[in-house]
Amino acid sequence: MAAFHPTSWHPIKRPTIWQSRKQRNLCYNNSRIYSCCSSQPTWKTENNTFEQILREYDLQPLRRRTINTVQINIGLYCNMACSHCHVESSPSRKETMSPQVAERIIQLISRTPSVKLVDITGGAPELHHMFRPLVLALSAMGKKIQDRCNLTVLLEPGQEDLVEFLATHQVDIVASLPCYEESNVRKQRGMGTFEKSILALQLLNRWGYGQGEGNKKLYLVYNPVEPQLPGKQSTLEQQYKKQLAEKFHIQFDKLYCLTNMPIQRYRKDLIRQGQLDSYCSLLEQSFQAENVKHVMCLDQIHISYEGTLYDCDFHYAVGLREKYQRNIWQVEHLDSLCNDHIQTASHCFGCTAGFGSSCQGSLVSE
Repeated sequence: MAAFHPTSWHPIKRPTIWQSRKQRNLCYNNSRIYSCCSSQPTWKTENNTFEQILREYDLQPLRRRTINTVQINIGLYCNMACSHCHVESSPSRKETMSPQVAERIIQLISRTPSVKLVDITGGAPELHHMFRPLVLALSAMGKKIQDRCNLTVLLEPGQEDLVEFLATHQVDIVASLPCYEESNVRKQRGMGTFEKSILALQLLNRWGYGQGEGNKKLYLVYNPVEPQLPGKQSTLEQQYKKQLAEKFHIQFDKLYCLTNMPIQRYRKDLIRQGQLDSYCSLLEQSFQAENVKHVMCLDQIHISYEGTLYDCDFHYAVGLREKYQRNIWQVEHLDSLCNDHIQTASHCFGCTAGFGSSCQGSLVSE
């Protein structure tokens, strides 16, 4: 196993707050689903209409096929507080991964040859103590690494060497850019974010990202600003590439279209707008059975900053643990999780609606 040095990098001073305290503290309680009083809400499993639909289509139970992707939530601290963030990250969050958890994750991945991709998310992953040690260890093992980046972090004071570090270790970037127009980005991510995102993308291009070849891939992520399903990923990708190239001389490799999940911060916004029921109905009515065969939970596992195991990032967000409620110290290798029954909940309609949705974009051919 590659050497792991958790003290090889020291974090910078925490950056400035990007959004107002009022925006961060918006909280609309919906006791049918969870309590907003806890940082990690307790999931209630009654009225799981998704499970009922799976039975109707003879698609139940879902079982994990393999583990080719490990998604790691390294912590919830972030320099931003975006309205669509399903884990409710912000500058006020303190949760972060310990060296002990990071070292155990590296150990488990080294014992699991089927793992090809490690997807690091947060929070802003780059601002957490364990980010660079994890990247160094995973890179030495020859694993492909993906960094879910909010772009603005690349311009934070003290992060001047971050892009060079990512490029040196051939870390792919999955960057949130909900629109190529400033007004729509402002709605989701706050004032000034669009300009910083454009500067960050231009910086990544200068370091060789997004050029369509090599090992420095740049993926952009689109989330609808309004409560609706994403359009065709291929069509939106063409629009993004045209607009960003013409206006800002920016290139990227691929666009991922993600459906907004009606959980956490986005759910609260839907409740405030009186659109929760209509949006949930849209997801349910747009269910496509073909998408179930391709949902990401069939081939991956999610590990929280505490070392707890989840079937996916969205289950983590609502506190719905994997069936046997295990953590990383209760398994000897990740392959032991194969063939496990996958938990489901009503928000799973977000992955199966329309063209399907996953952390890697649409699920089926358009």
